[in-house]
Amino acid sequence: MNNKIKIVQGEKSWIESAATEQLKKVAKLQGIIKAVGLPDLHPGKTPVGASFISKDIIYPHIVGNDIGCGMALFSTGFKKQKFKQDKVINKLYRINGIENVDITEFLSKADFPLKEKLGTIGSGNHFAEFQEIDNIYDSDAMEEIKMDKGNIYLLVHSGSRSYGEQILRKYIEEHSCQNGLKAGSAAFNEYFSDHDKAVEYAILNRELIAYRILTTVNAKENIKLLDSVHNSVTKKKIEEEVYIHRKGAAPSDVGYVVIAGTRGSRSYIVKPEANLGDYAFSISHGAGRKWARLGCKEKLENLYSRKAVRQVNTIQNLICKNKNIILEEAPEAYKDIERVIEDMLEFKMIKLVASLKPVITYKI
Repeated sequence: MNNKIKIVQGEKSWIESAATEQLKKVAKLQGIIKAVGLPDLHPGKTPVGASFISKDIIYPHIVGNDIGCGMALFSTGFKKQKFKQDKVINKLYRINGIENVDITEFLSKADFPLKEKLGTIGSGNHFAEFQEIDNIYDSDAMEEIKMDKGNIYLLVHSGSRSYGEQILRKYIEEHSCQNGLKAGSAAFNEYFSDHDKAVEYAILNRELIAYRILTTVNAKENIKLLDSVHNSVTKKKIEEEVYIHRKGAAPSDVGYVVIAGTRGSRSYIVKPEANLGDYAFSISHGAGRKWARLGCKEKLENLYSRKAVRQVNTIQNLICKNKNIILEEAPEAYKDIERVIEDMLEFKMIKLVASLKPVITYKI
């Protein structure tokens, strides 16, 4: 492995060779000066769980179609001891989809195309999840974030929906952006303008998802505590201006970050260490897939009974319309979040703030 490529992997960790080969292939693109595979690295259209630094050129296809995708954590005002899971689940089931919660007032003020997709979670690994605090490792940090162990919180993972897809398709078809957009060119400037608007769209989308869910369950609070984007291209001045491409990678230079587990495992709030230039100023965003979605049914259909799949709320308090998602997004399909966290601790990339446990997971 040359100095340009770095993979964060402990001795006991497993990363598919297909993912490392994808990482190496992207590292060969013109202008790429750093390629980092994080502990959650896995194959995708481009490697997921990866961060790249380029000079004088950007590659929108590395980031992909879900520009602005990220994690946001919200207060709910619910006390853990008084949180009635069955009651909350029943309320969320009865509305038959959060898209039925009216957000017209917010949409009328939003200056975006495809406004009808705002406030929707989407498919794949996107979710909204009520969580409780499991362990606190840094009380001062928790006080700074304004979190209390006795409260319930809502974590939302979603992005720019069809808007990001529309942007990527435009730049592939009109500018062959997979070959790169030169810094300062008209297409480069136009892409950044569209990209930044998609990031704003994704941030608002997470806020409106939280609004719809918390309104439905009559939550007493809805305050955004944390939000980080893990699919983006950002400009950064080091000795000179460079461009950080993150695909399923959380930034290390924006403060506290939530690293999501699965619906059956813990998530973590962490504080990235300073000056992680060797890691392209990035950390893992989640557990990372272990199995491709297409193979999950064959591997898991004997583990999950047909009755459990039909009565989806019996599976770890999961609310989900799409029965295929139950297997595709099963905890078993993902890497061990504890190993991902341990690897980053071993490489001195993060400090732990708190761990969170899933209480109710809402998919689509």
